[in-house]
Amino acid sequence: MGDPKKQRKKFDTPRFPWQTDALEAELKILGQYGLRNKREIWRHKTLLSKYRGIGRSLLGMSVEERSKQEKQLLGRLNRLGILPDESALDDVLDLTLEDILGRRLQTLVFQRGLSQSIQQSRQLITHGHIAIEGRRVSSPSYLVLKDEEEKIVYAPKSPFTDPDHPLTKATSIPAEPISQSKEENSRE
Repeated sequence: MGDPKKQRKKFDTPRFPWQTDALEAELKILGQYGLRNKREIWRHKTLLSKYRGIGRSLLGMSVEERSKQEKQLLGRLNRLGILPDESALDDVLDLTLEDILGRRLQTLVFQRGLSQSIQQSRQLITHGHIAIEGRRVSSPSYLVLKDEEEKIVYAPKSPFTDPDHPLTKATSIPAEPISQSKEENSRE
């Protein structure tokens, strides 16, 4: 069989790692998205820079040369839910780190109300309590496709599928409809 290959580094480190404003911004993102360490930020920044680099190189090509590659890039970002259907190549250059971090499984589990905090959603995923289409996913940084987003549920054999479980009771607080809350805010 042979020896397995050495894992390659999937991120680029910052050029100036000790700038105060960059450190504070990274810490804010760490807390907001419940990331484990700064390497996760750097990995997603590298992914973002690759997409933006492809977009810049496509803008430099003629229309005939870039049509197929542009369609592939926009299709990939659309399937990931990062860009809407009617987006153009210029929208790729406007992407931010938050656009990508918002598509992580950890973030979507918290937004769907399956956990009480962003840190708890990370714990539920790593312990195998979250499934997509009945398939357990144990990586919090998994980028969820747009069509998989509605299929995020507790794993079938997880104790959280029981409606009497304390976590399930605590997270199943019905949210008020958006239309009512907008009307109430406009009256005040």
